[in-house]
Amino acid sequence: TTEIYTLSLHDALPISCTGSPEARKTLADFLRDDLDLTGTHVGCEHGVCGACTVIVDGRAVRSCLMLAVQAAGSEVTTIEGLAPDSGLGTLQQAMWDSHSFQCGFCTPGFVMQAAAFLSGHPDADEQQIREALSGNICRCTGYQSIIDGVLLAAERNRER
Repeated sequence: TTEIYTLSLHDALPISCTGSPEARKTLADFLRDDLDLTGTHVGCEHGVCGACTVIVDGRAVRSCLMLAVQAAGSEVTTIEGLAPDSGLGTLQQAMWDSHSFQCGFCTPGFVMQAAAFLSGHPDADEQQIREALSGNICRCTGYQSIIDGVLLAAERNRER
């Protein structure tokens, strides 16, 4: 049995999910197919696009490249774990306010990458954010609104 946790970054109670994935099943497929956590999107299945990014033990990882069994005993945060019960989290709201996304396919990956980055770099500047998000691909926007959203979230977090 592999135990996977979807944790909230907003101090809500964590949701504990347990399952027994096949040894060859990716973490992305396990989250989506076995645990019904479909917020994690699968794009390229080669770790290039970033749509499947989740946070494992505090680090952003491409869940299409990680086997589910490798996450045994780890803390895994998916996009479902970011929002408090009352609505959007700070990062999600800032990205909404900045009109950061269009079609939404890349959204979970960008949000998870940004959340992991901001947790360790609360005072990040625009260039640092650009570099941190450079491995995520969006086919709809010009990226500036995504960067603006992350900068706004960082500012709001510092004001709290």
